[in-house]
Amino acid sequence: MDIESTLKKPTEAAHANAKSSTKSMGLDQICNLGKAVVQIEAAMIHSLEARIDQSFAMACQHLHASKGRIIVMGVGKSGHIARKIAATFASTGSPAFFVHPGEAKHGDLGMVTANDVLLALSYSGESEEIISLLPFVKRFGIPLISLTGKPQSTLAKAATINLDVSVQKEACPLGLAPTSSTTATLVMGDALAMALLDMRGFTENDFALSHPGGSLGRRLLLTVDEIMHQGDNIPIISARATLKEALVEMTQKKLGMTTVIDANKKLVGIFTDGDVRRAFDHHPDLATPINQLMSTNPKRILSGLLAAEALHIMQTHQITALVIIDPQHYPIGVLHIHDLLRAGVI
Repeated sequence: MDIESTLKKPTEAAHANAKSSTKSMGLDQICNLGKAVVQIEAAMIHSLEARIDQSFAMACQHLHASKGRIIVMGVGKSGHIARKIAATFASTGSPAFFVHPGEAKHGDLGMVTANDVLLALSYSGESEEIISLLPFVKRFGIPLISLTGKPQSTLAKAATINLDVSVQKEACPLGLAPTSSTTATLVMGDALAMALLDMRGFTENDFALSHPGGSLGRRLLLTVDEIMHQGDNIPIISARATLKEALVEMTQKKLGMTTVIDANKKLVGIFTDGDVRRAFDHHPDLATPINQLMSTNPKRILSGLLAAEALHIMQTHQITALVIIDPQHYPIGVLHIHDLLRAGVI
């Protein structure tokens, strides 16, 4: 497909017939238009790779060395992109927030300190709201990193470091709506954030701490102790118990299994629904000692481990329940696959 011809600027005749052509546009043609947009924006993003150079590395060094926050600014569509970039920085270990440059001139500059770094987004590099703040930036000696599409613009020249996010063309058929340019700016912001993440040694656990309400936070913060069945809710019988006693305990506790302990109350086995079916294949007597029917050396984990680790063990060994023990091998809890489902770990 010829991208240039597909998204060329409409002629006057095309405008005149826009209404009728829209009605007659086929599904394939609509899909081709969508594909062309994706192809153009992908090509513009790919062109950024050559601009990840020493200027990019120096920008990362300034951001990393800052003892304050990263203040991100932008107007219009660049403002929307700036908000997202600020959020990405903040969630990956680099304290940041968005300040609207128009509001900054009316008091919000009070949120900016001499220890901060300013990241300014303006494709033209001539946004009046940002340009008007340059004297303030210069007076306080705040490092200014700009993302512009015009390296010779006022903002680019005033910046400590300018990162070039120029694109050869927008994906808009009219060549007017910011499309490729905003995408390129967002990608450059993501590149900065991910480079900083690595420079700061930011880990999965750090990410979870700033996302405690999300599914990843639950996977990385939730421990088995918080969701396991414990106390009187643990199905537990003595190794001297009978099959009948095991079935009664399993029925009462409703976990499809029971732990088995020795005279010292240490875990020595487990008896599950599967063991019940296998046992009755041999027509046992209900008085049969459970130590003749139980599974020895059951899967277990120590108290305090992550629920995500428990899930991994259960999936690996295709089991639905896991015994939690203390360092002395006393069973102190049982975790069922349904507990992980309810907790949102799965």
